[in-house]
Amino acid sequence: MVLADAIRLKINNLLDEYNVNVWYVCKYSGIPCSTLTTFLNGKTKLLKLDTLLHICEVFNITLNEFFEDSIFYDVEAE
Repeated sequence: MVLADAIRLKINNLLDEYNVNVWYVCKYSGIPCSTLTTFLNGKTKLLKLDTLLHICEVFNITLNEFFEDSIFYDVEAE
């Protein structure tokens, strides 16, 4: 799996786990909804690291916790 797809999958898993939607994450992170939506829809390939950090803050997890998932064990560069 490529890195962008793994990040998308992890974010979607967090949305499901916390039972929230993209709008909620955007509201509490300050990230424009267009930024997150275009990434999750695959129209953009990567998020900036600070954007990902803001997403993690909404879920009250660290970047380390975000990437401590088996999803990331076999990621590849595009």
